[in-house]
Amino acid sequence: MSKIWFVTGSTRGIGAEIVKAALQSGDSVVATGRDPDKIRAAFAAYADRVLALALDVTDPAAITAAVEAAVNKFGRIDVLVNNAGYGHLGLFEESAPEDAERQFATNVFGLFNVTRAVLPVMRQQRAGRVFNISSIAGIRGGLGGSLYCASKFAIEGFSESLAQEVESFGIHVTVVEPGFFRTDFLDESSVRFGAKPIEDYAEISAQIRAGYRDRNHQQAGDPAKLAAVIVELAAREKPLFRYAAGSDSAGVFAAKIERLQSELEASRPLSATTDGSF
Repeated sequence: MSKIWFVTGSTRGIGAEIVKAALQSGDSVVATGRDPDKIRAAFAAYADRVLALALDVTDPAAITAAVEAAVNKFGRIDVLVNNAGYGHLGLFEESAPEDAERQFATNVFGLFNVTRAVLPVMRQQRAGRVFNISSIAGIRGGLGGSLYCASKFAIEGFSESLAQEVESFGIHVTVVEPGFFRTDFLDESSVRFGAKPIEDYAEISAQIRAGYRDRNHQQAGDPAKLAAVIVELAAREKPLFRYAAGSDSAGVFAAKIERLQSELEASRPLSATTDGSF
C-alpha cells in the first residue's frame, strides 16, 4: 500500500531528497517549504502525487492550514518528516538572546507544532511514522555549536518521550542523527553566525568559521542515500527508534557511549552517597 508523506523543509537538501525518494517509491508527498514554486518545478513529473505547500514552521496558523490541505487532498498522513531547520553556529557569548529564540522557534517549537498538528490524524488512523531529523549535534556538544546543539538535544529528549506516548496508537517515532552531509547547510544562505564579536574570542571564532567554510560541500554524507534509507525505514513493521546516519555519526555515537561509561564508573562511588534513609 502506498503511503502519504508530509515533509517539512522540502525546498532543498535532505528534505528535497526525501521527497524525491518517496515519490520514486510510488508514494505521494505533501512537500512543504518556504518556496513552493521551486518544489513544484523540481517535481513536475510527479504532479499528480505531490502537493507543494508554502510553510513556515514558526507560523502555527500556516501549519494547521497545511495539514488540513494534506488531509483534504490525500485523506491521510502516514509519514511525517520533521526536517525543517537551520544551524546557528558560533560562540555562545557572541550570540544574542534573539539568536537563541530564533533557533528554538524553528528547530524546536516549529517541530513541536507540526507534530502537534499531525498527531490527531495519525491517532485517528491508529497508524503513523514520525521521523525527527536531529543531528550528531544532538548527541555531542561541539565548539561553536552551543545554540544549535541545544536545539537538537531538545529534539532527542522530545523524541524519546513522544515515542512512549504514542506507541499504543500504532505510531512509531524515529530520531535521525545525520553526520556531515553534502547539502547547503553550511552555505551563507542557510547557516547563521553570532554577530556580537568579542576580542577575547577573535582567534577561535575565526578558526571556527574557516573550518566550516572549508568543509562546505566536502562532507562525506550523500543526502540521496540517506533519503533512500528513510524510505526503507518507513516501510519496516518495527522501525528503528534511533538511526545514526553516516560513518561519522556512528563514530560519534561510539565515542559518546565510551565517555558516558567512563563518567559513570568515575562517579558511581559518589552516586549512593546522596540516597536518604527512611
